[in-house]
Amino acid sequence: MAESLPVGGFPAFLSSHKTLFIVLWISAFGSVFLWQRDIVGAGFSVFGKAGPGRSMSGSRPFEFNITDFGGVGDGVTDDTAAFERAISAISKLGKRGGGQLNVPPGKWLTAPFNLTSHMTLFLAEDAEILGIQDEKRWPLMPPLPSYGYGREHRGPRYGSLIHGQNLEDVVITGHNGSINGQGQSWWTKYRQKLLNHTRGPLVQIMWSNDIVISNITLRDSPFWTFHPYDCKNVTVRNVTILAPVFGAPNTDGIDPDSCEDVVIEDCYISVGDDAIAIKSGWDQYGIVYGRPSRNILIRNLIVRSMVSAGVSIGSEMSGGVSNVTVENVTVWSSRRAVRIKTAVGRGGYVRHITYRNLTFDDAQVGIVIKTDYNEHPDMDFDKNAFPILENISFTGIHGQRVHVPVRIHGSEEIPVRNVTFRDMNVGITYKKKHIFQCAFVQGRVIGTIFPAPCENLDIYDEEERPVKLSTAQNVTDIDYGV
Repeated sequence: MAESLPVGGFPAFLSSHKTLFIVLWISAFGSVFLWQRDIVGAGFSVFGKAGPGRSMSGSRPFEFNITDFGGVGDGVTDDTAAFERAISAISKLGKRGGGQLNVPPGKWLTAPFNLTSHMTLFLAEDAEILGIQDEKRWPLMPPLPSYGYGREHRGPRYGSLIHGQNLEDVVITGHNGSINGQGQSWWTKYRQKLLNHTRGPLVQIMWSNDIVISNITLRDSPFWTFHPYDCKNVTVRNVTILAPVFGAPNTDGIDPDSCEDVVIEDCYISVGDDAIAIKSGWDQYGIVYGRPSRNILIRNLIVRSMVSAGVSIGSEMSGGVSNVTVENVTVWSSRRAVRIKTAVGRGGYVRHITYRNLTFDDAQVGIVIKTDYNEHPDMDFDKNAFPILENISFTGIHGQRVHVPVRIHGSEEIPVRNVTFRDMNVGITYKKKHIFQCAFVQGRVIGTIFPAPCENLDIYDEEERPVKLSTAQNVTDIDYGV
């Protein structure tokens, strides 16, 4: 038992038949979700609320309560100093196994603070960490080395509300307590061009190992929500991430960036940009930094993005992205379901990507590969740095109410190679031509799929014997008007 030291419901967006569909989907993949109505503002809780009186005891040898360090938790008092004092105390216990900081029910207003190694931040049920909205209280940090500039402005960028660098063995967990960035003021100032620096993430962990985030809610980030940067062994499990689907710019859910050995599972994400975006640096800065994102498993998710995509790779992928599996994912009411995006100047590669058992429900476009996503940090990018896109497979792709199931837009400079489709049946919104769109694509279809594939792809039977080989791999059939 830890030693205590006294040192100081799902919304009604689904009709009954769709509710049954979701329940069956969850059962099939063994995820333990307890759906309940718990509408709070623009969001809701995916997981069941913890029962009253549940213990906050964890596996650390020492535990602290934020109130021991002067925390008030009334939503008005500034509790920054309390967090700083508590984490300072835990930082002295690393060689003894570290410590757990318990945050009890209440609203804990704070400016950004830094975590320490061998630490657990535990948020009780009805505990909410609130980010101070005055940007003058948010520290400025150097640009990420693989980006060259802040993502929105040159020069320094704002740090994250909860931050960590060069750490190991860090856990953020709880009984579905929440971390709330109170991003509304940031979004308004961004739209009005009143900010001189790139907005900060909600949680950012950099150059660290063995990071776990579980059983909490992250909401209303000023910018990207959880941004692990150049980290190894990152797990995100049973996490709800929320932001308004419109009017909350760049509030990506989870952005693994130059990270290795990552698991994201059993999460619900509904935000104002990509639910997940795998990154690895931007143009020449990412090429020089040279840290790929690799060995990433994404599974058992329900995600929504009305502005961007459910699961994206890129567009900042100049260090390379490989060995990614996306499986058992439902994307609902979204602009795009899954997307790979890149451009001339990125360099790098996207290879060995597996999509398996995906369900699209009401998406404008299902599968997107885009090679002309022309956002650059400056005009000094290498015009001959062509990314490599190869060895990408789609198996068990199903859905309904999708306008364009597939749009793979390769180019002469950036062809898409060795793409495989198998077991695909996606119901379309209306019957028109140009709903399986391709350009500069080489690959194959195994067995029968719906809708019928583009002529760029080879056709094989279920035993993987060739039926018809394509002679039109460079044909362009892209129609953005559909």
